[in-house]
Amino acid sequence: MKDPIYGPMADFATRLSRKLKQLRGDQTLAAFSRQIGVSSSTLHDLEGKRQNVTLKTLECICKRLKCDIGDLFDT
Repeated sequence: MKDPIYGPMADFATRLSRKLKQLRGDQTLAAFSRQIGVSSSTLHDLEGKRQNVTLKTLECICKRLKCDIGDLFDT
């Protein structure tokens, strides 16, 4: 049985990863990370679901992309 506390969080990580990859498209990791205001290593880890995102990072990404936080978790 899946733990109800951690199950949804993994889903958020997957959805964020998928959305960032979609938004990046053909851009290099370095170019897109500059565009969204995070380091290349942070973007790499977020796309690979190896790092939990902070609210501060989400806020920075949303400001740079001029979007709402919910837009980053659309499926």
